[in-house]
Amino acid sequence: MFCIQKAMRPILPEPDLSERIHDSVLEAICSGELKSGARLTQEDLAQKFGVSRQPVLQAMMLLRREGFLIDAGRKGVCVAPLDVQQARNLYVVRGALDGAAARLAACRYTPELAHRGRLLLDVGRRAAASGSVPSAIEADIDFHLFVYEASGNPLIGETAQPHWQHLRRVMAAALSEDDLRINVWDEHEGILRALEAGQVSEAEALCRGHAEQMADILAGRLKAFISRAA
Repeated sequence: MFCIQKAMRPILPEPDLSERIHDSVLEAICSGELKSGARLTQEDLAQKFGVSRQPVLQAMMLLRREGFLIDAGRKGVCVAPLDVQQARNLYVVRGALDGAAARLAACRYTPELAHRGRLLLDVGRRAAASGSVPSAIEADIDFHLFVYEASGNPLIGETAQPHWQHLRRVMAAALSEDDLRINVWDEHEGILRALEAGQVSEAEALCRGHAEQMADILAGRLKAFISRAA
């Protein structure tokens, strides 16, 4: 006898095809594999992914709306240029969100959160010592997402989410020297200490100052990077 209970098992949804193409192209842009100004066409991408042009078109439209691609006339689209002012704007927003998150987190920091924060610090220092820029970037993002989570306010992370890939792209282009990666984690440790001590104003100030300093450093390096690429 046919058993309907066994047959009707949950079906795990697979990512939409256009979404997978979007994510693949976005990864190539943010990692620096696809450089600023690189031209992309529906035909080339459809052939590369072995799909029809329709999901490629949908993915490209979304990437344009997100600001990663710009129109290039009849030649399709190209990767949007890196922009120093946009990088500064991103860090102004991030500084405000980071500061708010740290202030809230300092009021509700638990031993469990302290343990998780210290584990992230160890991971970050190992990533910095490894010399792997992608690993250092991933660890850096994980740290700040942890502070957002520790705040207890999910709207902070949701507000920041659309900006993280743009920030990642800036970091991939500008974050290349060992001393900067290590100094970043010294500052992260200071933030954790303030959170552990429940120092509300100090935690907020350290997070804001960290973002402002990174904005200055990365904007300067990004400007030099753009000049070399020109």
